[in-house]
Amino acid sequence: MLPGLVAADLPADAVEVACIADAFGVKGWFKVHPYSADPQAIFSSKQWFLMSAIRGPAAFDGVVQVVISDIRHHADAVVAHTHGIDDRDTATALRGVRVFISRANFPSVQKDEYYWVDLIGLSIINRQGQALGVVRDLLCSGPQSVLVIDDVCGAQTNHTAPSVERLIPFVSAYIDDVDLASKRITVDWQADD
Repeated sequence: MLPGLVAADLPADAVEVACIADAFGVKGWFKVHPYSADPQAIFSSKQWFLMSAIRGPAAFDGVVQVVISDIRHHADAVVAHTHGIDDRDTATALRGVRVFISRANFPSVQKDEYYWVDLIGLSIINRQGQALGVVRDLLCSGPQSVLVIDDVCGAQTNHTAPSVERLIPFVSAYIDDVDLASKRITVDWQADD
């Protein structure tokens, strides 16, 4: 086990938010590749959970917990430092490691703002009550996000029909309501659009 890393269990509400790209400098700092263009969760949480890289040599087995002592933007990158990692070799060993944060540590959102992770898996229902599918992913297309919908409902009722992928802009013109408690988004969108 590398110094500064403490074995831990991944929290039930853990969300993968980034990966460690490489070492940065000679004092144990490392570059972080956030999965979000606005990585507020990474900056707001001082407690990270690291999981071994999918590919490449493993710096450790399982999951470890680290306490972030400093994190900042540097040029076009995010760099961080954790207690106990004080040299480049140890930071280099973290290359490719996956970064998770407990969902409970995410900063609160404003009214009508949502984290993408909270929208994945929600059912899409149009104004006529027709099920259009389930949110599989979101795309960032410049000024707006786009819901990527898998029409699993149509594919399940008609076994000969392939599932259909729909793209619905996540803007107020098409989104009537987001009900996280009911796991449903109501949209102004036709089944044949």
